[in-house]
Amino acid sequence: MQSRLHDLIALANEPSSAKRRELLRGVTDMFFQGGHNAVEMGLFDEVMSQLAGEMEEAVKVELAQRLSDAPTPPRGLSRTLASDSITVAAPILRSSNALTEEDLLHVARTQGQDHLRAISQRTSVSSAVSDAIVARGDDHTLGVLLRNEGAVLSRAAHEAVVDRAAANPALHEAVIDRHSLPVDLLNEMYFMVEARLRDRIMERNAGVDPAMLEAALSAGRKRVAAQDGALPPDFAEAEKEFRALRAKVQISPQMLANMLRNKKTTLFLVALSDLADVDFHTARKILERREMDALAVICKAADFDRSLFLTFALLILEPTEDVMVRAKAYGELYVALPRESALRTIRFWRLRRTTGDVAAA
Repeated sequence: MQSRLHDLIALANEPSSAKRRELLRGVTDMFFQGGHNAVEMGLFDEVMSQLAGEMEEAVKVELAQRLSDAPTPPRGLSRTLASDSITVAAPILRSSNALTEEDLLHVARTQGQDHLRAISQRTSVSSAVSDAIVARGDDHTLGVLLRNEGAVLSRAAHEAVVDRAAANPALHEAVIDRHSLPVDLLNEMYFMVEARLRDRIMERNAGVDPAMLEAALSAGRKRVAAQDGALPPDFAEAEKEFRALRAKVQISPQMLANMLRNKKTTLFLVALSDLADVDFHTARKILERREMDALAVICKAADFDRSLFLTFALLILEPTEDVMVRAKAYGELYVALPRESALRTIRFWRLRRTTGDVAAA
């Protein structure tokens, strides 16, 4: 083996590029015969790296493809190829086990988006490497990483991609479908995504283990923003009126309908947030955006009957020609929504209220 290798090395002085390609292929073939000791492996790495550096891209692509699946590829050469053009680097970045976490971090921090996407497709991606990709990756790259369940994302990285998804609907499905996404962050996506993705969130909530739910709620409380938007000018007055009213009589769901009907919007929101045990800003968001499916979750969790929910819907929806048709559809949605699923979902919406109470205490 040593004699044959030295014979090949002797050809390195051959000026013909064709001969040098032949030399590289010869050395590569010898390498793949296996059974090399540490000294021989070092020699192979050195010779192949020197020859590859002088070859045109097509030759390096062929070499990278051969080395990408090798059980013990030469590390120095693999590192060099990993930082080459993406055509050369891709198979190494996607598959080679020669690259350490340090190697991958170097590429992730110094190369472009194509290199980041190739790393994102590895069978496994460590949390540290994923963090680096999240920090530098564009939305396309994030989508590739998120769809790889073999990529480990830290809590901070998951929070970062949820924040990014708030500004880019193209990321919504990749975020929602990620199995390792913490449940509280999954529910944070509820108000960002379209109806079909909301259904997936509700399905996931229905299967959440109670212990996991409590852990998710605990983690979520740490993420809740201290401020969620300015209160309306008449909030203090409405809250005072509600407290006075509650001191006199028991607040009924029908009284909420009258508040809404009489256009006492802030008073209605104060009362709804109290009866449904959600924070004011969540209730306000649902009303202002006319989020009827989210309103259904609140009403079902509060155990309001279908007719009251439909009354709310008709008062909130724009008075268009098809409003009755839409109301009927929402009524069917309300009937089909399991109360247990609504209760699980609304627990995440109560995070802000709970956090506010803790802060106030």
